[in-house]
Amino acid sequence: MSAEAGATENSPAPRGAEGAVGLGNPDQRPQTDPDPRPPRKRDIWLHILRSSTRPKSVWSPMVEGLLGSMLVLLGSFGVGWLVSVSPLSRQPWIITYRTETVGVVVATIALTLGCWVMLRAWLRLGRVLENPDQSQQWPTRSLRTVNAAVVLWSLPQLVALPIFSRDVFAYLNQGRLVLAGQDPYTTGVSTLDNWFQLGTDILWAESETPYGPLFLWLEAAVMNIAGESPDLALFLFRLACVGGVVMMMIFVPKLARIHGIDPARAQWITLANPLLIISFISSAHNDAIMVGFALAGIYAAAHSRGVLATLLVVVSIGIKPITIVLLPFIGLLWAGPGASWSRKFTYWFLTAGIAAAVMITIGLIQGYGFGWLAVLAGTGTGSVFWSPIGIADGWLGTLLRSFGLDSSWTLEVFKVAGRLLSVAVVLWLMFRGSEKFVVQRMVWAFTALVVLSPIIQPWYLLWLLPLFAITGIRKDWQFKWVVFTIAFFLTFGASDQLSIYQFLQLDAQMLALSVTVSWICIVWLALLDRQTRWVVWEGWGLPAVRWEWPRLRGRRSSQTDDGARASPAAHDAAAPAAEPGGEETAPGAR
Repeated sequence: MSAEAGATENSPAPRGAEGAVGLGNPDQRPQTDPDPRPPRKRDIWLHILRSSTRPKSVWSPMVEGLLGSMLVLLGSFGVGWLVSVSPLSRQPWIITYRTETVGVVVATIALTLGCWVMLRAWLRLGRVLENPDQSQQWPTRSLRTVNAAVVLWSLPQLVALPIFSRDVFAYLNQGRLVLAGQDPYTTGVSTLDNWFQLGTDILWAESETPYGPLFLWLEAAVMNIAGESPDLALFLFRLACVGGVVMMMIFVPKLARIHGIDPARAQWITLANPLLIISFISSAHNDAIMVGFALAGIYAAAHSRGVLATLLVVVSIGIKPITIVLLPFIGLLWAGPGASWSRKFTYWFLTAGIAAAVMITIGLIQGYGFGWLAVLAGTGTGSVFWSPIGIADGWLGTLLRSFGLDSSWTLEVFKVAGRLLSVAVVLWLMFRGSEKFVVQRMVWAFTALVVLSPIIQPWYLLWLLPLFAITGIRKDWQFKWVVFTIAFFLTFGASDQLSIYQFLQLDAQMLALSVTVSWICIVWLALLDRQTRWVVWEGWGLPAVRWEWPRLRGRRSSQTDDGARASPAAHDAAAPAAEPGGEETAPGAR
């Protein structure tokens, strides 16, 4: 049952609780009903649980989102990543905030709670902007409102300490590697003096860079400008990522219009959600630049500007090589609808030739050759427990160990199988599928590479979310899955990387505190908050269900039959009763 259809704005009283709506004569007065049926308590409470309200104006969620972003900012100063050589680390209030137990507890709660306040503001903003007629697009000027919300909620994150990830500190040392004349594709940052003081995770000490050659130039340029100031370097990297977010803000609505999708809603799903703002701005992940150029390339290909589209996607590949998977579909878009196979192969050849020529030229100028290809061929080390490969490896490994068998080989086998399967999916989608859905085929090819990888980081979702949003995310289980995934990664991100001094010995306690705050917020938003629980209760398209035990139903039916045993009309009156909200339930439904 739809909560909107079954409730007024503020009253929990169920419509239709006075009886079966629409089954009798509309002129018949309720007072003449010979057998009025009182509201069922179970139905009333079910209706109250499902009922929801809308914000009165856009200002309430806008201000709420800013408040959440400020809480995240406040928390970042206590448990965000701060390098020891930063002048901020010598500020008295920062020292007290980060080294006292009370300060760390407050920071952890503020950071985690701020994420959920931003999520609530995001959901409420979409609720107030959507057209009451679900089949219609959002009202005019909604896109401007969404853009304003993205800007407003992102501003505090420009000065926040890095949270959810400290990969940005690896950018600093990799830029120093380039300036030192070393090859980041073969050398780890541990060869540099004082590399650890710049905050780089020890996992990067001997690891090669997983980024493209163009990003190496960007890293070197930032470090050349910033010199010995890590705070300035972080801010410059953040500005570069903001540039990627701005490109997304430009091209997501444009691509949505091409596909007949509401541009404001696509922008809201993609850009205004807190996971993107935190991952692309607070964490300063270079994925923002990669996605921005990829969307620009897709838009150019959709307008038959194949050379420009290929060059834009090559820039995206130069940031992170994973977007090379887009090139075959750029060729299909360039070839145009109704293209013969010879024309398709011609444009595939042109696309590949332009991309190869540019990348070879860059490799020759840099002197690193094709080191980025080794990055593309790698599948990473280890796995995460939520990836399909990680789940399969965990199940099989547990089974083998229970029989006393060796399980050390399972992960490598699954990694190779996942890579081969993803390549097969990409090839299938290149050659099979409707010409009307080339972009959709591109999206699923990209999804196959991500899902079948052993490592799926929270920000990987943000590679795919814009592409799914521009081709259409329905308001049923599809949007619910988006919210669930964002909520899952917010919970994980807020608790995963908290910078806590070792002498406090609070790592496990703060992780537990963050997860507890997240669970409280999830329960509140999903079950208790009338302005957000519509995500859980509405849009399933399920048949109405009467919350009444079969034994009670039989007793009530027997009581009704006793009152009108011999009347044929009594049988007709036992028509299917309506759920609160006017939905009918067939006899016998449970």
